Amino acid sequence: MGPDAMLPATRPAVAPAASLPDSAATGSEGARRTAIHQAAEDFEAMFLSQMLAPVFAELGKDSLLGGGPGEQVYRSMMVQEYGKAIAGAGGLGIADTVEREMLKLQELDP
Repeated sequence: MGPDAMLPATRPAVAPAASLPDSAATGSEGARRTAIHQAAEDFEAMFLSQMLAPVFAELGKDSLLGGGPGEQVYRSMMVQEYGKAIAGAGGLGIADTVEREMLKLQELDP
């Protein structure tokens, strides 16, 4: 399965307020901003994990994990955590751009 197989053919650029968590959709502007910020950071973490996956896929058997299918599972989980850690530490700036665009589409000042 190639990377394009995971992307739907048509997808809205940003989720409308109705699809935000209930507290964000009906709550204060601050709750909406918090939900948007978290969604943007989650997006960057996922993007970074996808970018790091091929790097770790080429590594050989790790003596710590011992190889086998279990190592593949735990390695993918480790890559996801690396993506979250990088995004949480500021990442590449993707989250900032995504957040700004989401705020514009939700008609909130960036």
